[in-house]
Amino acid sequence: MNRVEHIMGLPISLKTGDGDTDGGTEGDASAASSAADLAFAWLREVDARFSPFRPDSEVSRLGRGELGSHELSPDLVEVLDLCERYRVESGGAFEVRLPGRGLDPCAMVKGWAVQRAADLLVAEGVTTFCLNAGGDVVSAGRPWRVGVRHPERSDRLCTVLEITDGAVATSGRYERGDHIFDGRTGRPATGLLSLTVVAPSLTEADATATAAFAMGAEGVDWAAGREGCEVFAVDAERRVLRTPGFPVAA
Repeated sequence: MNRVEHIMGLPISLKTGDGDTDGGTEGDASAASSAADLAFAWLREVDARFSPFRPDSEVSRLGRGELGSHELSPDLVEVLDLCERYRVESGGAFEVRLPGRGLDPCAMVKGWAVQRAADLLVAEGVTTFCLNAGGDVVSAGRPWRVGVRHPERSDRLCTVLEITDGAVATSGRYERGDHIFDGRTGRPATGLLSLTVVAPSLTEADATATAAFAMGAEGVDWAAGREGCEVFAVDAERRVLRTPGFPVAA
């Protein structure tokens, strides 16, 4: 199965492999399709509830002061707790409440939500899949090859990696310009051109990539020092920095 939907402002694709579920061959395609329905429904729900661009979302209402802490859903509490954790661990570089910009937890929500969608697939018995949210990927069941776009050439890749039962996320300036801000200064982060993190979950990979990118050059070592994380980065001087365990495809 190969399915694509446009959610959260980006294409999200799901590709499943042979023998997608644990129940044998008969009915596997139908079971995988039903699991995909649940995963994509969850992602649409997240977009409706947590988008800062929807005035009726829970995040927008919280940002306007219309909700108290006791009125928040458990999911939003979890997301905000994760945001605070990464804010502290990055020394303030990861910040979802920048002055003049309101509450915007998108840097946490995407990876967290897509990882939850992957967990739904696994719970429904889908054992082999690649879930790709605009280049941030969760894989399971077999090795999947993931290309990382060159930060200055849209028609080229700067590396190709291979992951099994893990996740990869990239933060950079090439798609949306200077959209990642260093919470310590309030200014756009410009010390790196791109930074890719491989981690056990997309929650960890995406948040670590964003936080490290916001930190600039010092973020490479910070990300590399996190348990289970491997890093590939291109700095502002176009130097390539890579941890020894980064899973480059053969």
